[in-house]
Amino acid sequence: MHRENPAPTTVKCLVWDLDNTLWQGTLLEDGEVRLRPGLRETVVELDSRGILNSVASKNDHDHAWARLTELGLAEYFVLPRIGWGPKSKSVRAIAEELNFAPGTLAFIDDQPFERAEVAHSLPEVRTYTAEQATELTSLPEFSPATVTVDSRRRRSMYQASFRRDAERAGFDGPDADFLRSLDIRMRIARATPAELSRVEELTLRTSQMNATGVHYSEADLLALIDDPDHEVLVTTVIDRFGPYGAVGVVLVQRSAAHWRIKLLATSCRVVSLGAGSALLRWLTDRAHRAGVHLTADFRPTERNRMMEVAYRFAGFTGADEAPCPCLTGPDAAPGSPVGRLHLVPTAQPAPDTLHLEAPDLFERTR
Repeated sequence: MHRENPAPTTVKCLVWDLDNTLWQGTLLEDGEVRLRPGLRETVVELDSRGILNSVASKNDHDHAWARLTELGLAEYFVLPRIGWGPKSKSVRAIAEELNFAPGTLAFIDDQPFERAEVAHSLPEVRTYTAEQATELTSLPEFSPATVTVDSRRRRSMYQASFRRDAERAGFDGPDADFLRSLDIRMRIARATPAELSRVEELTLRTSQMNATGVHYSEADLLALIDDPDHEVLVTTVIDRFGPYGAVGVVLVQRSAAHWRIKLLATSCRVVSLGAGSALLRWLTDRAHRAGVHLTADFRPTERNRMMEVAYRFAGFTGADEAPCPCLTGPDAAPGSPVGRLHLVPTAQPAPDTLHLEAPDLFERTR
């Protein structure tokens, strides 16, 4: 039985045993094994919800992986650990490489000993019996409240990331040259209603590169995209390995004299690409063309020092505290201080390590 959790955190990765769990029989003894009924559908459905599938199996790696390939399921499993060591070590290694907290992983195995061994070493990891496999998609911890466009392609984005990292490890040259070799294309566009769930997710999940830490709900954002005094902008990135998805959101309030950046958040996944600095330079250049000053809301937190450095590096100065009403998000605590940074914009050169695609978004009549 899996351990009860009164308020279950959504599982981000399910780690499967193979013998007598994913398939019927023991591969090295029976030779021919078949998928258990209904489990192809379970794996595919979890994948479509943005929940990753992985493997921790005591087996011969080449033999087991070949069988998964024959069954048409190998592509669905990320970072498989197939060998002869303790399964807790395999689960831990998967969590660390994905940079997931152990409490967001689950483990399924037909053997009570294996479940107990994982539970002893990693008590935060939820464990399930093989008999529960077809029930998983009906459980709340495997049912995300929202499934975004990026959620549905999460596995392919992680797989592209692994290939990208492997190539970087073997690249002999400066970082800038490697970035140019990726053919990075960054697009800035107005948010559409269909993208708002992902934009809301960015404001919730991004902490290191979030200027205020304020959460804007999908309803808040929907109202703002129809407000002529506001621009809700979404940044997406793709390179020759595949898409990163939606990786940045900017909320700008415009007036005749200045533009105010009320929210700027970018995913930590694209920090090394220079996406955040490219976004700030683009905003600065557009403000310069419009002949307006830029201000930016900034509230320091325990984790967003990188965001402050990015603003300072872009030339923003000042940190006069303003009362919290300037933070319009529903989670802004009364009296919480927010700094107001300021910049007199100048013309900015185009980035030289990525291709920026951004129509003149600020031509809309206010």
